[in-house]
Amino acid sequence: MNKTGLAGKVRQVIGAVVDVQFGEHLPAILNALETSNVGNRLVLEVAQHLGENTVRCIAMDSTEGLVRGQDVYDTGAPITVPVGPGMLGRIINVIGEPVDEAGPVDGIEMRSIHQPAPTYVEQSTEAQILVTGIKVLDLLAPYAR
Repeated sequence: MNKTGLAGKVRQVIGAVVDVQFGEHLPAILNALETSNVGNRLVLEVAQHLGENTVRCIAMDSTEGLVRGQDVYDTGAPITVPVGPGMLGRIINVIGEPVDEAGPVDGIEMRSIHQPAPTYVEQSTEAQILVTGIKVLDLLAPYAR
């Protein structure tokens, strides 16, 4: 769970916003932090450095049951999710865990949820019509894709 050696403690919980205080070094912005919440893994994403060795995080699940003083660990990387053809038709939550009861996701490449936008030359510039399947709409007011 703790890949960087950085460990902190929960200082404040306001809804989905959690403030975590660390020692000398702070995790980078957009890094994933992990803690245990009522026996379940809770992932937090660093959103802001507040000063006084404190970071403000956004929780990726419910914070009900999270208490002040609880240990939090830096993963050293952003949140990653599985990508690729094996993910077609699968339903996952925001941290990449399957929720469709079709079993675990294995052998799939993991990528950060923070990716650079495609370059202009990689984008399609063709004008296409989005077929909605509603005949009147497709004929009288077609949508551009």
